[in-house]
Amino acid sequence: MRLNHTGELIDAHEFPATTEELIEAYGDQTIELPNGTARLGDVLARAGSETYVNADDAHSALLCGLGHEAIGRRYYSDRDAYAMGEDGPEQVSF
Repeated sequence: MRLNHTGELIDAHEFPATTEELIEAYGDQTIELPNGTARLGDVLARAGSETYVNADDAHSALLCGLGHEAIGRRYYSDRDAYAMGEDGPEQVSF
């Protein structure tokens, strides 16, 4: 998933870095999502106060902090069958 230029900003940041340092530096950046927008500071704040050893750790926190607006159709999968007890359309074989 690409989140505008936030990946490049985080990659260029000097690590180790805390959540607070990243929010101070890039918190006002807007991330365009398929179903809305999010501020980078709000997304990172969901992770709580952390110290990231490297950019990969910060990227993981960013991805984990995104809400449902970051995905396409919620609860949609064209590969998974419905679980027992769930109602859904009849399976069609082509």
